[in-house]
Amino acid sequence: MAPPDSRPSLDPLTTGAVGLAVVAVSSSAPLIAYAAAPALAIAFWRNMLAVAVLSPFSLARRRAEFRRLAVGAGRREGLFCVLSGVALAAHFATWVPSAQLTSVAAATALGATQPVWQGLIARGQGRRLPPMVWIGIAVAVSGAVVATGADVGVSGKAVLGDLLAMTGGMFAAVYVAFGERARASISTTTYTTICYGICALVLLLICLVGGVRLTGFDGRTWLAILALVAGAQLLGHSMFSYALQKIRATTVSVLILLEVPGAALLGWAWLGQLPRPYALLGMALLLVGVAVVVLGGARAGRRATPPTPLPADAAALRD
Repeated sequence: MAPPDSRPSLDPLTTGAVGLAVVAVSSSAPLIAYAAAPALAIAFWRNMLAVAVLSPFSLARRRAEFRRLAVGAGRREGLFCVLSGVALAAHFATWVPSAQLTSVAAATALGATQPVWQGLIARGQGRRLPPMVWIGIAVAVSGAVVATGADVGVSGKAVLGDLLAMTGGMFAAVYVAFGERARASISTTTYTTICYGICALVLLLICLVGGVRLTGFDGRTWLAILALVAGAQLLGHSMFSYALQKIRATTVSVLILLEVPGAALLGWAWLGQLPRPYALLGMALLLVGVAVVVLGGARAGRRATPPTPLPADAAALRD
């Protein structure tokens, strides 16, 4: 494996790809808040339509890999793909409703706590976390408390949205933890097709049991759902994956945090949502804490011999 410093230098194409990815994922929460459809229905359709786009390519080019995962030596990795899809469904089932209950800015910021949860998962797996990571976790948790406390004066619905957003960040960390195990030996296309497919199936079952309406939406809602699929679900994260060829995973993880101010600006300009001052302070603390967790984990990873994969380094498909 080539050392990290041997990666090609950053070029204008990669810079543009990262900028496009940030804009694409920043549109996720505003589009969800804008769409006049049940949150679980939005979550189902964005995954189902993504599978419809991906599956013709993956089934045509990766048949042997699918066969190995189903009946061959790769059944263990296949199980991790399934578990990752279930965790992704839990993420969408909690985070997507949060964007309709609380502000776009709060839902995006509190969902960005994923690296914090990944650090705690790593600790539960017996990995030692450096002091800098613990400091970052403390700062991020303090920011989350301030941001959520600011919403107490708004409504109970906003507080519920905050709690769902944090829960969504936790499930996103579980999703990435399983995905890290699955992708050790299988292609990204195969993994995402299976993962999104399982996610869509779980969400469909939840919608059917809960009587959630899946059709009959107006044209603007379908356009919002299609924009979610093309933007955050496919284009945004595909561009981040492309950038990983030339940028460290840690850098990409920090760049993903730009989604938070991007979503806040879109929510303000498009939906008229202006967060309260205390909420802005809490979200700023939260983002600083998450950045410290990511960077502190990366420093520990570079010092480790052999290098230890750090959950905070994973560039996740959170939104």
